Order: sequence, then structure tokens, then C-alpha cells
Amino acid sequence: MAEPQPYESALDAIPGAHPYPRSSRYHDAEVGIHTQPDGTAVRYVKRRLLPPLGEADEDIATHTVSSGERPDHLGQRYFGDPAAWWRIADANPVLDPRELTAEPGEEIAIPDGFPGGGGRFG
Repeated sequence: MAEPQPYESALDAIPGAHPYPRSSRYHDAEVGIHTQPDGTAVRYVKRRLLPPLGEADEDIATHTVSSGERPDHLGQRYFGDPAAWWRIADANPVLDPRELTAEPGEEIAIPDGFPGGGGRFG
């Protein structure tokens, strides 16, 4: 049985064919192939490692959290996409994205320069 081609090489040239949109945190994650004992090839996304805090970007701004804000609000405000909240979560030491906006008045890092980012800085 022929090995299937990884998505990034086989389908990246076809618009809409990649398993994750360019705005997804998994878009640049490596796709692996596991061959089961019966010979069936199964694609999977390999682990996505985060860069150490403060090293992902040189252009980090801060945002003071307001009451009632949510991570998706910040994604829309800074990246023009409510689903881009993960970029902000990656730049801050949180396990749960809701921690980003849990404390009004807290300063959080807002990154710039992520692939597909844009944001207000670039």
C-alpha cells in the first residue's frame, strides 16, 4: 500500500484543501503519518510546541483587561479575527484562555508578527 502524502506537500497548493485554515494555530504544525498494524495509514497533527515566552516576538505590546472582555474580543480587536485569541494566549503564561481576561485591570501581552497575523502593529 502506498504511503499517503502529508497534507502540507500534497494539498497546500490547492486553496481550501489544507486540513487547517491559515488562521489556525495548527496550520503550521507538522502532519505525521502513523501506520497501523493492518497497514492503514492514519494522519495526525504532531505536537505544537510554543516558543518560550518573550522570544516569539520582539514587538510585544500590552493590553489592560477591561471588565466583560473575552479572549475572542481581543482576537477581533488586535488581529481582525475572533478565532485568533490563541495568538494572545500563546504569548501569556495561561493554561486556560479564559485566564487572559479573568482579572480586569491586569496587563497581558499582545504579540505581533505571527504568520498571518497583521494586527494593529504591522
